[in-house]
Amino acid sequence: MMTVTKRDLVQRISESTGVQQQKAKEVIQGFLDQIIHELSSGNRLEFRDFGVFEPKAKAPRTARNPRTGEQIQVPEKVTVKFKAGRMMKQKMQPTPDAGPSSTENPAPPSF
Repeated sequence: MMTVTKRDLVQRISESTGVQQQKAKEVIQGFLDQIIHELSSGNRLEFRDFGVFEPKAKAPRTARNPRTGEQIQVPEKVTVKFKAGRMMKQKMQPTPDAGPSSTENPAPPSF
């Protein structure tokens, strides 16, 4: 498994669309900023076939410090839940002829 960074995505999108890297970076960053803004406002984001992001509140709870055994109160917090869409679920599954032991990297998506 390799890690793909935002810079890698900017380069790929720039090459595939012919847009300057700086413009591609601005668009990607703007997109990510809007996702954060909407989730922090309590809104659900749905991208058909890709997936759904939604904020989820976790109730306060009592936890235990593993070193001391002391009980501590963990306050309520909000996390982000992601549910993969149909197309992502299909693309994540290995192809029948390649099998699960295939080490080849799939081709990057064309934009």
